[in-house]
Amino acid sequence: MISDSQTSPPAFRRRSLVIITVGAIITLALLAAVFALAPRGDDGRGAPSPSATSAPPTAFERPSDWEPNRPAIHFTPAENWMNDPQKPFFLDGLWHYYYLYNADHPDGNGTAWYHSTSSDLIHWKDQGVAIDKYANGLGDIWTGTAVVDHDDTAGFGAGAVIALVTQQTDGVQRQSLFVSRDGGYDFESYEGNPVMDNPGVADWRDPRVFWDEASTQWVMALAEHDRIGFYTSPDLKKWTYRSDFITTDLGVLECPDLFPLAVDGDPEDVRWVLAAGANGTAEGMTTGTVYWIGDWDGERFTADGTDHRWLDHGSDYYAAVTWDDPRLPEDERLSERYGIGWMNNWAYAASFPTEDWQGGSDSIVRSIRLVSGDGRVALRSTPAAELRALEGDPQPIDDMRLDPGSVVDIATPTADAYRLRLEVSAGDASAGEVRLKIDTGGGRFATVGYDFDAGVAFVTRDADAVAAGMPEEYREVRTAPVSASAGRVRLDVLVDVASIEVFAGDGEAALTTATFGTTGRRGLQIEAVRGPVAVTAASVTPLRVAPVERISPDQRGG
Repeated sequence: MISDSQTSPPAFRRRSLVIITVGAIITLALLAAVFALAPRGDDGRGAPSPSATSAPPTAFERPSDWEPNRPAIHFTPAENWMNDPQKPFFLDGLWHYYYLYNADHPDGNGTAWYHSTSSDLIHWKDQGVAIDKYANGLGDIWTGTAVVDHDDTAGFGAGAVIALVTQQTDGVQRQSLFVSRDGGYDFESYEGNPVMDNPGVADWRDPRVFWDEASTQWVMALAEHDRIGFYTSPDLKKWTYRSDFITTDLGVLECPDLFPLAVDGDPEDVRWVLAAGANGTAEGMTTGTVYWIGDWDGERFTADGTDHRWLDHGSDYYAAVTWDDPRLPEDERLSERYGIGWMNNWAYAASFPTEDWQGGSDSIVRSIRLVSGDGRVALRSTPAAELRALEGDPQPIDDMRLDPGSVVDIATPTADAYRLRLEVSAGDASAGEVRLKIDTGGGRFATVGYDFDAGVAFVTRDADAVAAGMPEEYREVRTAPVSASAGRVRLDVLVDVASIEVFAGDGEAALTTATFGTTGRRGLQIEAVRGPVAVTAASVTPLRVAPVERISPDQRGG
């Protein structure tokens, strides 16, 4: 999906114009053994999942031949261009993940579906292009959904992998079906495509498909300009319109999602969440992912109210997808989901200073839960427990009290990525503010902070190493409301070569931000502003490098 937002430059108004550059493929050997940990958020509640094993230690510093801006722990392609992630599915012991990819950037248009696999959602293996663009006369391949048809509802055989995707040609968006009989590695176009022809509207894309057990049918949520349309099907080929959900002041919607979650993990209290990519310009936000909580009756979604909320308040969390773990019992599947987003923004999508590839990266995989509090329920995001497998030994930071204007240097590990955990409090809540300055080289820095007076966590990169040459949207401060509990706020900050992800207040808010500068050991300072602040329960933990395994075509499938 490509955003038609007010802030997107004209070159990115159509996904067919967005896209990407061919370069030499980097071959990297993945030495880490892969493992599986249960899909539990990193809040101390979860235990290892089925068949969990330990991974041997790997390097904390990236290989010397990597380009300077290649992340240590975030997913990137070897070359060319990437954007929207596609919802992973689990089959034959592996997670299968796809993303939009253009091998012809910047000289040629159009995206394909590129395929990667993983047993642990941390270490990935490239499998090559799974659905080619322009192969069936209906255009390139945009966002959609791949599902495993266990019961052969579509007639392609039990266990066939079916992908419903948007194809676009001559400005017309249609929905097509592709089938894989080899477990998701290679797809062929269904002879009856398109399975949904355009009804005469400009924006009609990004089908999100799932099997609705209660109504025993397939359900599709489709982005249709300022609304989400809902369709049902018995066989993934014949679709019937049922209803729509209309929005206002959110621009052109994209990448919808619809899923159930149990409130506080209680299987007797299950609600439904409708999410979509949106443009928040009208309310001082940027493009991102919004959601509503309500009920689904098999044909219609009814929201609790008209107000939407943001899944992430940072600049760079778009086209988000969520999924559960089919290996778990039903009640555990409902207690939380995984989530991942594209770490970029259409306001500056191709402006990042990367050389081997363009389009940014994906966020880390997150745990998403539905939690009650303050008279309402809301989504909370935390790093997925799988990330702990990359952690080295935490380095404790002494408790400290900082007077206004004081700055303390914090020793960081010799690692290209690290995780900073701390609790902050203020003696005078109306005056306290803490700032974490993360060095990006040459005296430049990005800042993470919490303002006790405003009750907001914030991230700004207007002073980072590349800000001066980036569009204005890159330099805007992003904030998220986070309430202090007993005068304290917990911050969990993931720092990589090209990004900062902040989780505040036990997942009450997330702020995802791409930021660029120097590699290697990056300085860190804690500063008090306006009033005294205290920092407690703090530590910094190095994170092992998680390179994507690049393979040759004859190695695919393993």
